[in-house]
Amino acid sequence: MHDFEPLVPELQLPEAMSVRFVFPNAPNRPVTLNGGMVMRAWYDILDLEMNRTEDADGIRSSETSVRKLIERERSFGVPAERIVIAGFSQGGAIALQTGLRYPERLAGVMALSTYVPLAESFRDEASEANRKTPVFMAHGEHDPMIPITYAQASRRLLEDEGYAVEWHDYPMQHAVCLEEVADIANWLRRTLG
Repeated sequence: MHDFEPLVPELQLPEAMSVRFVFPNAPNRPVTLNGGMVMRAWYDILDLEMNRTEDADGIRSSETSVRKLIERERSFGVPAERIVIAGFSQGGAIALQTGLRYPERLAGVMALSTYVPLAESFRDEASEANRKTPVFMAHGEHDPMIPITYAQASRRLLEDEGYAVEWHDYPMQHAVCLEEVADIANWLRRTLG
C-alpha cells in the first residue's frame, strides 16, 4: 500500500477536486510461482501463462474485498459514480475484475501494467452499469513480468465489448514513469473534474 503513496503529490491534483486516496494491501498468501513463498498477492500466480491457469478463487476473493472497500466509501457518503478503482499489476487486474463487474456506475477504472483476469467469463459477468465507464490502461513496452501482448489483448477485448479505453504505452519495464504519472493526472482531472 505504501508503494504508490509518493505518487499522490506528483499528480498535482487541485485541492478543489477533494480526492481521497485509499491504498489497500493485498493479503499475504503463498504464491506458487515463487515456490509457495508467502507474500502480498491479490491472487496466486500458478505459472507464467496468466490467462490459461488462473487462481479464480483468489481473484474472486479479492474482488469481494475491493467491493467491501467501495461499500465502505459509499457508507461515508461517497457516491459510486465518484469512485475510481485503480491498481498496478495484480492490483490492476483486480481493478478491472471488480470495476467492470460492479453493479453500479463508477467514475472510472485505471489498470496499470496488467490484463483482464478471467477473460473467458468477462462477457457474461460484465455490468451494464459500467459499459460507459472510462478505462485507463497503461503498460511498459519492455515489461518482463506481464508482457505487453497480454495488456493489448485485454484492451482489444474491452474495445470489442464497447468500452472506451484510453491506452498508453511507454518505453519501460514493469514500472511507472513520470510521463505515465502526467497521463494519469490528466485522466483523473477529466474523469473526476
